[in-house]
Amino acid sequence: MLLIFPPLAKACEPPPGIAALAASLNAHGVQCRLLDANLEGQLWLLDQPQAAADTWSRRASKGREGNLAALRDSAVYRAPDRYRRAVSDLNRILSHSAAENGVTIGFADYQHKILSPLRSADLVAAALDPESNPFFRYFSRRLPEFLAGVGTVGFSLNYLSQALCTFAMIGYVRKRYPSLKIILGGGLVTSWMQRPEWINPFGNLVDSLITGPGEEPLLALLGSTATPKKHVPPDYTGLPLTKYFSPGLILPYSAGSGCYWNRCSFCPEQAERNRYRPVPPSRVLSDLSHLTEQTKPVLIHLLDNAISPALLHALADNPPGVPWYGFARIDEHLADPEFCRALKRSGCALLKLGLESGDQGVLDRMCKGISLGLASRVLNSLRRAGIPVYCYLLFGTPGETVVEARRTLEFVAAHHCAIRFLNLAVFNMPLYGDEAQEYGNEPFYEGDLSLYTAFRHPGEWDRKKVRRFLEREFKRHPAIAAIVRNDPPQFGSNHAAFLCGIL
Repeated sequence: MLLIFPPLAKACEPPPGIAALAASLNAHGVQCRLLDANLEGQLWLLDQPQAAADTWSRRASKGREGNLAALRDSAVYRAPDRYRRAVSDLNRILSHSAAENGVTIGFADYQHKILSPLRSADLVAAALDPESNPFFRYFSRRLPEFLAGVGTVGFSLNYLSQALCTFAMIGYVRKRYPSLKIILGGGLVTSWMQRPEWINPFGNLVDSLITGPGEEPLLALLGSTATPKKHVPPDYTGLPLTKYFSPGLILPYSAGSGCYWNRCSFCPEQAERNRYRPVPPSRVLSDLSHLTEQTKPVLIHLLDNAISPALLHALADNPPGVPWYGFARIDEHLADPEFCRALKRSGCALLKLGLESGDQGVLDRMCKGISLGLASRVLNSLRRAGIPVYCYLLFGTPGETVVEARRTLEFVAAHHCAIRFLNLAVFNMPLYGDEAQEYGNEPFYEGDLSLYTAFRHPGEWDRKKVRRFLEREFKRHPAIAAIVRNDPPQFGSNHAAFLCGIL
């Protein structure tokens, strides 16, 4: 079997989904190959000759090799201006490389001028005309090398930015290799299939769709009669581990699916009724020991929606020997200065915290289960321990108006010394969450595959007003503006720990 991770997503670490599936298949005697077409496709585009029409593009094209080397050089991350220039110039090349196809590409995005990943008809159109995809010349040459002797090909579709390329590749395979079985899974596919009125529009292109964790369904589809093993650590050895856009290997690892809190209003995890399935901390430590010995990473990326307190304590007591980072909930454990120091000693290079709001009423209406007093203590404890914080904020929820948004501004400004990076998001209402009916559905993203809906904000705090507040008021506060300038362009939190000097 061949498992493919298609363009386009951030290519700074290997894709964990196909690595987990490969490990499961191999453990059950099913031969499996991996293709990170996302990384390879971006490298291929960057290597194509281009007619540079302006000074910036000519400079970017001329410095392509040096800038690629810079993204893999730890010293460059200690010189933020040099780092930003390398990312900006390479992103410029990617953007120009697909312009004739009517596509705008960047390290983190893929947008077609006409086709939308939210419309199933457009995805089918992308499959019927794969030649118009900017990656066609890459995958039409590369796939035949991998498909010889293969009976089944699986695509891992996790992000909207991958959807059009995924279906272009599916269309190519279906035309060129009509006898091959095509399987489609991944996080985005799971979200589609959990829509209440879901009807598969891709029956002529895809033989099977998989929702949720794919190990057991995939084995069943392949005809395996073996009893599925309960847990197998991911296998990254079939991927080009030295070629990603980072100064050494970032090892992604999931210690569980779902969220152990799982009570926040408006959360997609709740809307999709996803259960929390943790891996026991002892097993996590064993997996990390095995994987770090095997792959020699410079950073571990824990992928959980929120690292459980049990795992945080296990890491503090049993350091993995490699710096690590991930999402954590604001709770009493992190308010303990000694525990934060223990996390720092264990290698914690950065924590991502979903504060969402600096107004207590908004937090309560979102069922976050935290107080601003606790958030303040957590931020101060992490600051004193030397652990940088990537703080996530959400504006425009039904319980917020500009009054509450200004309280968030005041909270962030008061704690600016404890916040290294900010992620500022504008609220999207999950289409099938319990709250959507309360606030009313209105057209938002056109398309039968949309996962979000517009709504009537009770305080008339619409998206336009929220964005105006963020640009004209929030980001202009001197203390906050300094934090916003820290954000790694294109790669965000994926590169943030390197800019904090962990290497």
